[in-house]
Amino acid sequence: MKLHNKTIVVTGAGNGMGRELVLQLLAKGAKVAALDINESALAETAKLAGERSGSLFAFEVDISSRKAVEATVSEVINFVGNVDAIINNAGIIQPFIKLNDLDYAAVEKVFNINFFGTLYVTKSFLPHLLVRPEAHIVNISSMGGFVPVPGQTIYGATKAAVKLMTEGLTQELKDTLVRVSVVFPGAVGTNIMHNSGAALPGTKAEPAQKNGINLPPGEAARQIIAGIENNQERIFVGRDSKMMNFMYRINARFASNLIGKQMKKILK
Repeated sequence: MKLHNKTIVVTGAGNGMGRELVLQLLAKGAKVAALDINESALAETAKLAGERSGSLFAFEVDISSRKAVEATVSEVINFVGNVDAIINNAGIIQPFIKLNDLDYAAVEKVFNINFFGTLYVTKSFLPHLLVRPEAHIVNISSMGGFVPVPGQTIYGATKAAVKLMTEGLTQELKDTLVRVSVVFPGAVGTNIMHNSGAALPGTKAEPAQKNGINLPPGEAARQIIAGIENNQERIFVGRDSKMMNFMYRINARFASNLIGKQMKKILK
């Protein structure tokens, strides 16, 4: 899909990868409907858009509420007009603890945002996308959606659910003009830990720091947008995601044990 003059919906647009997606889409000449639960974060994204902010339309919404999503979709269509693509980027992680110690409130919160939020936005916009001459659905899964990460077991389960839902939708829409992509980011230097309230054991939740390992959010957004423009069905973001995908396909047990050893140090 060529993005110039297209109208794109981006969830989780108030910070991190979502904000970078918004800014880079605007730079390509797209109009963007930016969705986020945090009004002040949306305002900061609009501020950073500068002279391009006239093509940015902000909508405060809690995507874990189906009624709120449905109301916002109607508002977006009425205010912005036709929508050509959606990027389901919003998501949170769980506290870095084992499943046995994770309470149900945390489980439900992660599922409600990561899986049901993605489902609500997708289903609500899909009828509109199906009548467009060209359209695209982009759902952000995770490297943790195909390789297990101890201490993020429920997070991984939500992202695996997003992966399979998206891949099933790809097949269902084969005979339509709607393209579908699932994205697997590796480690990206965002504030997801801080925004999720998910501190590592014995630490406070702090914004992600540049450490030479995490991919910068701007580069992650660039890779995602390039995948959309090339109509890629599976977009692996970062060398770690590409490497783990290769390793998991060759020897799933070895790849799982490798991740397990790294997380064991954290979970002790």
